[in-house]
Amino acid sequence: MNAIKAIVTDIEGTTSSISFVRDVLFPYARAALPKFIEDNHSKLEVSLYIKRIAEQTQISANDLDSIINTLITWIDNDVKNTNLKALQGMIWVDGYLNGTYAAPVYEDAYKQLLQWQQAGIPLYVYSSGSVPAQKLFFKHSQKGDLTVLFSDYFDTEMGGKRSASSYSAIAEHIKIPADNILFLSDIVKELDAAREAGWQTILIDRLEDYAEPRVDALANKHIRVTEFTAIQV
Repeated sequence: MNAIKAIVTDIEGTTSSISFVRDVLFPYARAALPKFIEDNHSKLEVSLYIKRIAEQTQISANDLDSIINTLITWIDNDVKNTNLKALQGMIWVDGYLNGTYAAPVYEDAYKQLLQWQQAGIPLYVYSSGSVPAQKLFFKHSQKGDLTVLFSDYFDTEMGGKRSASSYSAIAEHIKIPADNILFLSDIVKELDAAREAGWQTILIDRLEDYAEPRVDALANKHIRVTEFTAIQV
């Protein structure tokens, strides 16, 4: 293993439980989305994404009912659409600020991220959730404001998480050689893409999130750990 000069981490299923996103954030956004679109569709920061969605779906941007139905269908099917993720992030703001929920972060992830940051290793986040949503998550965590741990955040504006070119783009952005970057994720296909781009990879395989351990062929030759404290850098 080459020297690690940067660590990039996923969120859901990696630093934090899958259930929080699935059982708390997604239902909150789904319930609030119709009124949010109706009340805010004319605002520039919202209309931008509505226009993008209209272009993608060939639906009129003025047909708010169809736009809303499309977005709800995407939420129900966990579609990784950058524009949906941006709108969800805006909706989640109220829940965080009102104290409706706080983001859970696994204790081992918190301790190890803090230790790496204090050791001078730059930390980054790459998630399918929008960058504003990522910052909200870590700012309003059950461990307090953790945004100070991270040097930067990346979302699917960089490209899909299962595309090697996305990881190459991130490496170029942070100006660190690919083989000196470690990517942590619970998704094997994301790790495959990072490895194709020359990154080092570790599969986070938590029993809390995956009842069946991903071992042998299921790990596809990625180093596998069940918690951050098992990672050696």
